[in-house]
Amino acid sequence: MTAGSEVVQRSNAGPGRTIGDWQPEDAGYWERTGRRVAARNLAISIPALLLAFSVWVLFSAVSISLPRIGFGFSTDQLFWLVALPSLSGATLRVVYSFVIPIFGGRRWTALSTASLLLPTLWLGFAVQDPATPYWVFVVIAILCGFGGANFSSSMSNISFFYPKQKQGLALGLNAGLGNVGVSVAQLVVPLVITVGALGTLAGPPQALADGSGQLFLQNAGFVWVPAIALVAVAAWFGMNDLTSVRSSFTEQAVIFRRKHNWLMCWLYIGTFGSYIGFSAGFPMLVKSQFPDVNPMTYAFIGPLLGALMRSVGGSLADRWGGARLTFWVFALMVAAVFGVLHFLPDHGQGGHFFGFLASFMALFVLSGIGNGTTFRMIPVIFRTLHERLSAGADAQGKAAASRQAGIESAAVVGFSGAIGAYGGFFIPKSYGSSITLTGSPDMALYGFIAFYITCLAVTWWWYYRRGAEAPC
Repeated sequence: MTAGSEVVQRSNAGPGRTIGDWQPEDAGYWERTGRRVAARNLAISIPALLLAFSVWVLFSAVSISLPRIGFGFSTDQLFWLVALPSLSGATLRVVYSFVIPIFGGRRWTALSTASLLLPTLWLGFAVQDPATPYWVFVVIAILCGFGGANFSSSMSNISFFYPKQKQGLALGLNAGLGNVGVSVAQLVVPLVITVGALGTLAGPPQALADGSGQLFLQNAGFVWVPAIALVAVAAWFGMNDLTSVRSSFTEQAVIFRRKHNWLMCWLYIGTFGSYIGFSAGFPMLVKSQFPDVNPMTYAFIGPLLGALMRSVGGSLADRWGGARLTFWVFALMVAAVFGVLHFLPDHGQGGHFFGFLASFMALFVLSGIGNGTTFRMIPVIFRTLHERLSAGADAQGKAAASRQAGIESAAVVGFSGAIGAYGGFFIPKSYGSSITLTGSPDMALYGFIAFYITCLAVTWWWYYRRGAEAPC
């Protein structure tokens, strides 16, 4: 390579530019140009995803305070406000799974991050008027689902920037540190609503219904606005679009005919679905089973542990294999759910909160590790599949197969993330239904055990056992 071509290549790979010759699997290109560009895009993607997760779970922290300032919503209505962002976010993820190869990662990350301004600003104004109708909060909760949807496009985008052998760690960092947004929201919101941290511009406080004080509940929405605007601008001017991964929906839609797409969706429900569902449902479960305990004192710990362990899971899977670790994650999750059952009170009698807490923290840690290991499995599975399909092809055919494997892997990463996110809706609702029908959450927990056993079987048969169809 001449000095002149090196200058041109560096210029084309600069911030805010479209890159047409992205070659992360070329070791020389990766060391010369790729590593630096990928790291810059990842560095902007992580805070964008963290903010998205914070907005996604806002109502898990806000709903508890709405009755305190005069909103006469029923408990069931408050549960719906907690669950609706997960439902809308999971549904929107299906669409977001396919947008990066169509629109480009830079453009979509900037626009999807900026879209978070709508629910945060609207929430900040809505809570200041106790006459705001319930349907307005329903719409805001649905719009908070934009944050959950951003995950699929973000993970798909980052997967294109890294060579296959480094995707586990990169995706683990992006998702793991992004997932920290759940804990950040559950930690920050209870703090900022107690003080006028944003000054008079944010509006006056709301008096507590019992006359014991006041809250600045609008801060729960407004506190995110400056960071969202800053990161959206950083994404627009600092990230890159990759024309080499541009593809139509038709090219990506082939994943719906791939058996392994659906199998990985099933496993990701067990890992990420558990993580986000436990995060959303834990505070209300504690409140219902241990009424003397303040759930917000502990609510942020589990999501934080799970988020941090995601990158650990991805890194370990790069070294030891995703299927092996995923198998043992599900085995230990079965044991941890039995621990939760053991320490729960029996219809209000007995129980041991700290044993229950320790068992639940184990579930958060294990689901976090599993989030990383399952995503590490996906590129390996689809690379293996397309290597087999192109075994008799010439060099051009093998290159085309490698490109298609990357496109399908990214689409499956996004789509499985969409399906897994439904756990954020079903787990809290399972608790509520079980308590309504039987007086305890035990029935829901036994259902989780049965599901994890099916995940064990899928992992062992298709990916882990000797002679498995797609060892990874």
